[in-house]
Amino acid sequence: MAGKKKLSRRAFLVRGGLGTVGVLAVGTYLFRNPIRREIAGMVNTADAPYQGNTETPIIWFEITKDNNVVLHSPKVEMGQGTFTGLAQIAADELGVAMEQMQVVHADSASGNIDAFATGGSTSISSLWMPLRELAATMRVMIVQEAAKKMQVDASTVSIDKGMITAADKTMSYAQAVKGVSEWQIPETPTLKPVSDYKFVGKPIARVDLEDKVFGSPIFGMDATMPDMLYGAVVRPSRIGSVYLGADTSKAEAMPGVVKIVKQDDFVGVVANSLIEAENAKTAIQAEWESNQTLQTADIKAMVTVGEGKPFVIQKEGNAKAVLEEGENIIVADYWSPIGAHAQLEPNGALAFVTEDSATIMMSTQVVNFTRKEIADRLGFEVEQVNIVPTFLGGGFGRRLHTPNGIQAAVLSKAVGRPVKCFFTRKEEFQNDTFRPPTHHIMKAKLLPDGLVEALEHNVSSGDVAFGSPIVPSIAEPVLGADLGAWRGGMIQYGAIPNYRAISWRVKLPFATSWWRSLGLLANTFAIESFMDELAIKAGRNPAEFRLAQIQNDERGDRLKSVIEAVIENAGYTDDVIDGKAMGLAVSTDTNTPCAQVVEVSILENEIKVHKVTCAMDPGLVVNPDQVRAQCEGAIIMGMSAALFEKMEVEDGVLTPTIYGPYEMALMKHAPKEIEVVLLQGTDTPGAVGEPPLGPIGAAIANAVFRLTGQRLREMPLKLA
Repeated sequence: MAGKKKLSRRAFLVRGGLGTVGVLAVGTYLFRNPIRREIAGMVNTADAPYQGNTETPIIWFEITKDNNVVLHSPKVEMGQGTFTGLAQIAADELGVAMEQMQVVHADSASGNIDAFATGGSTSISSLWMPLRELAATMRVMIVQEAAKKMQVDASTVSIDKGMITAADKTMSYAQAVKGVSEWQIPETPTLKPVSDYKFVGKPIARVDLEDKVFGSPIFGMDATMPDMLYGAVVRPSRIGSVYLGADTSKAEAMPGVVKIVKQDDFVGVVANSLIEAENAKTAIQAEWESNQTLQTADIKAMVTVGEGKPFVIQKEGNAKAVLEEGENIIVADYWSPIGAHAQLEPNGALAFVTEDSATIMMSTQVVNFTRKEIADRLGFEVEQVNIVPTFLGGGFGRRLHTPNGIQAAVLSKAVGRPVKCFFTRKEEFQNDTFRPPTHHIMKAKLLPDGLVEALEHNVSSGDVAFGSPIVPSIAEPVLGADLGAWRGGMIQYGAIPNYRAISWRVKLPFATSWWRSLGLLANTFAIESFMDELAIKAGRNPAEFRLAQIQNDERGDRLKSVIEAVIENAGYTDDVIDGKAMGLAVSTDTNTPCAQVVEVSILENEIKVHKVTCAMDPGLVVNPDQVRAQCEGAIIMGMSAALFEKMEVEDGVLTPTIYGPYEMALMKHAPKEIEVVLLQGTDTPGAVGEPPLGPIGAAIANAVFRLTGQRLREMPLKLA
């Protein structure tokens, strides 16, 4: 629909977020430490805005001949329920029923590309206003056309389930748009009050439920094309490996091999079947330059506080001076290990490259960046590359960089046919972009009344955000500290007179990057375990102790509310009752405060979690069932990481490489009950997918201490 008047873009401009970093960097580098803290504070509290092009509404909606609406989503669906939430928002402003809504991934050829990505718990929050405004604008446009066709005044019509009625005349949306070649686009109309919405705020069933229940081919591994071949790429087993070359003579003669493809940075096989491609791959003798002596202990030493480069990311008062006095200073160390994503679907892609175009079907969180990388490798313009996103069999940040699409494209170009190429499970584990290991030193001094006089958090970690294609290169010299590594690492207790947080950046010899909630789990584990230790030392109830150190402002009030709600709903007590104890922990992530109370026991020297009570304030809730499901999923994932998950390094090899030896929480480990209490402290949707992962590790450790007297300061949590 080409309009004579451009849709107002005032609500769609980039507001804050990383876009501001480049602005603040100009002319302020000499004073970079205060500026770094200012930027860090902004990133710690601001929601990322939508960064797509919203000038042309046609790329968002499609009216079908049977009067349904297809929403082409720039955000991908990876199990978080985004498609359903977006459908609810659109349906309410469009004036259609939920059963009329269909949501599909927008392929990059449509031009509907989010320049950021799908991640950071921003899918619903960043699209809340743009989607409402576009849907409302489209509704007005359709009504205007219907009024012309029915020869009535547009102000006299009513709308119900995509049907427009005026007196005795009725017309469907499909009939209204039929034959219209030129559209008059109005200014953005007044939006409906949220109180008038029929679907937002309701537990609507997922729009993708039927496809998943009946096993429809919707994931990347399901993708097929006519005349398709199979690819396999030789991947290293040792960390820090650099490809030098390969002897492919044996593989070239193996059954089913169509072509061996040699590149400067990899070697791969194209064959008639998957098994033939994998068999030939094992016959290739690749040569790698790698470190064969590194062990887990070496990696742990690298991330010890003091070994990296420090950056003060938060400062209030003079914690350094207070904590250097040397009297009654409380100090504790905390550790977290290397963590794998271990998502169910390995990375891979199906590519078809011709002389002048490339079509890539794949599971990716970064359509825009993957498209550009593939275009650069093939020597194409980006418009010649079409990324067709599929449903993701688990994302969790693993697919925030998907260069495997390049490899599939190169293999396809070499044979002139579609090629499907995926990681094996072993390759996925060994070539993951891991959650970095961390070390934390917490320091504090208590006042005579039991409150905290000074608090300091030192966190040492490998990179999370730096080096990622979704973070501008300007961020590294400006911020200094990796914004992903210190996520959740700032002190949230603003009433403490002196506090500071220091991030120690370490460059590790293997790839580390985004993992669900980034540094939130490890940082909250350290801070909230330490706060529990301080509460006990002060002789205070852990909830009252925390409440007394929270500032009186909007952010602080919301944090207090979730603490009070979780204590009340869990019936929190410090007492051990019938062999069970409770632990409390809280965190604020991307403006979403979350508090959790766990109830644990010890069974055969293993920690058993019986119940988790979670109180969270994500602002306006679009779909309460989805939000509760996100909380449950984050809690289970956090439990798994806190109690079981750990990658080791043995003679330069990352291990284990299969499920089972890589321990994860199983059904038998899941708590019998997870109670989720939702509060609304703001009138817009906030982050949901990652904040509930923060408190769980510390809450478990705090409960274990009450039960056993053992203070567990290293994840995964194991009793002596």
